[in-house]
Amino acid sequence: MKTPRLLSCPDQRAPKRHSARVSGIVVASLLLGAIGAVRAELPSASAEAIRQALGSGHPTVIDVGARTCIPCKKMAPILESLANTYRGQASVLFVDLHADEATAKTLRIQMIPTQIFFDAQGQEVKRHIGFMDEQAILAEFKTLGVDAQGAE
Repeated sequence: MKTPRLLSCPDQRAPKRHSARVSGIVVASLLLGAIGAVRAELPSASAEAIRQALGSGHPTVIDVGARTCIPCKKMAPILESLANTYRGQASVLFVDLHADEATAKTLRIQMIPTQIFFDAQGQEVKRHIGFMDEQAILAEFKTLGVDAQGAE
């Protein structure tokens, strides 16, 4: 059996002993968590996808952010869940500001994240800047006529 290697802990005076095995498990756990977080992201919507959503006859929310923005990362699994839950009743889109600066400019984005809500006729009815939790988005859906009880 190998002797645990000695690692110094900068926050403490005395070094602590950690096994390389425990360190490997921690690293593997972090990597698996990161992979799971990547899957909970909507793809960045193109200008054409936005046009289709706004012409669909359903309410639409467009979240404009960036993959590197912390509040945007926190919203990613919420948006993914809502997109799946309300498919056919409402459109939930994400636009990555860094991947599509032209669309962000067209939408007059000043700060991220920004959520823009459109009614069934494609008219902007509300704009919110900053993190928006699921309950707040659902409240906006309700004002736009989306039936939360009828979600699949």
